[in-house]
Amino acid sequence: MKKAKNIITLLVLVSLVLVGCTSGASSDTIKIGSKDFTESLIVSEIYALALEENGYSVERVPSIASSVIPKAIENAEIDLYPEYTGTALLSIFNLPMDTDPDSVAETIRNAYEEGGELTTLEYAPANDSQGIAITTAASEEYGIDTISDLQANAESIRFASQGEFEEREDGLEGLEEVYGEFNFESITVYDNSLKYQVLSSDEADATPAYTTEGQLSNTDMYKVLEDDQNFWPPYNLVPIVRQDILEANPDIETIINNINATLDTQTVVDLNASVDIDGRDYMEVAEEYYNSIQ
Repeated sequence: MKKAKNIITLLVLVSLVLVGCTSGASSDTIKIGSKDFTESLIVSEIYALALEENGYSVERVPSIASSVIPKAIENAEIDLYPEYTGTALLSIFNLPMDTDPDSVAETIRNAYEEGGELTTLEYAPANDSQGIAITTAASEEYGIDTISDLQANAESIRFASQGEFEEREDGLEGLEEVYGEFNFESITVYDNSLKYQVLSSDEADATPAYTTEGQLSNTDMYKVLEDDQNFWPPYNLVPIVRQDILEANPDIETIINNINATLDTQTVVDLNASVDIDGRDYMEVAEEYYNSIQ
């Protein structure tokens, strides 16, 4: 009888140890999400590699639709993912326009923390904002470095639009309220996927763009104009993280902030180009970059 009791006691102890081990492993497994486009996939993979290097178990949850990912982190389906400050400000929280990066970062941090579940880490210098790209040839010929320069020389510029840009408040309509009227030599509508082909074949001189698109790595061909009147809000990369995960693992903040500090706009352009232009695997590109900053 005594032997049976000892066996039962041993089984109970083993069960408790197993439960404790399982619980510990679960709390240290960080679920990192990404949106369903190249830049988000690369950045989230860099985050994952940094956490793994520091002893964390990481579960990758890639390619979540942009419209779904805010709910995914609220529901604890993921613990951390790279967002954009302007997206959080205008699309997630529907807050008033603000063009100051620090102010936007503070506003969205307060908005996330109001719910008691989420917060933000430090935003990266990389700014994936809206912008206007111009051929380097046209920039040099007409002395166009800023959007003010573009407005002053619009009559010499053939503009390649994507159809909605002229009527949107965050497009040409809004630009003209800030910069004045753009009397382009011509405005022709092209499919967005063809815009760099159109510029490189000298069918147009300028086009709407996002400022971290991989094609912009070719500075011999293209240039992003400075938004010198700060029309567009900042879209800096900013990690969104669950507060409970951060409280249980406070060193995550330092680990991810150190990564973000290395990600400026040109770096992200080059990373995107490695995948979208050179055809490399995003995980390979992320690992190569992470190793380069160690």
